[in-house]
Amino acid sequence: MNEPLSLDEALEKIRVREERYHERAFLFVLAALEYAQGKLEQRRHLSGGELAWACRDFALEQFGLLAPSVLNHWGVNRTEDFGRMVFLLIDAGLLARQPTDKIEDFDGVYDFSEVFRAGYRWTGVERA
Repeated sequence: MNEPLSLDEALEKIRVREERYHERAFLFVLAALEYAQGKLEQRRHLSGGELAWACRDFALEQFGLLAPSVLNHWGVNRTEDFGRMVFLLIDAGLLARQPTDKIEDFDGVYDFSEVFRAGYRWTGVERA
């Protein structure tokens, strides 16, 4: 059996296979997964759609109105990109999958142009 890779080794393995996404995008997906798990009463497996929505929520919380610009800078423009990154992280041994998980679970979960412009919650500002 192979020794588990360190995070740096796994990201290097991914970088050799896929150059379209910035390394920080992969770290963001891992952080968004932890963010989503932290909101659950009990840790469990997340579906592709659940993780895609968690990425949206985490991006808005971390980057506010700049969320779509940051994600775009990292090469992430659609929920399908989250799926590709998740499956690269699985292949690198950083994430696990269920037998029913498919990369297509991330296809068209939402439209970036819609979810990042509508309903931004301004911190500290309440509507009258």
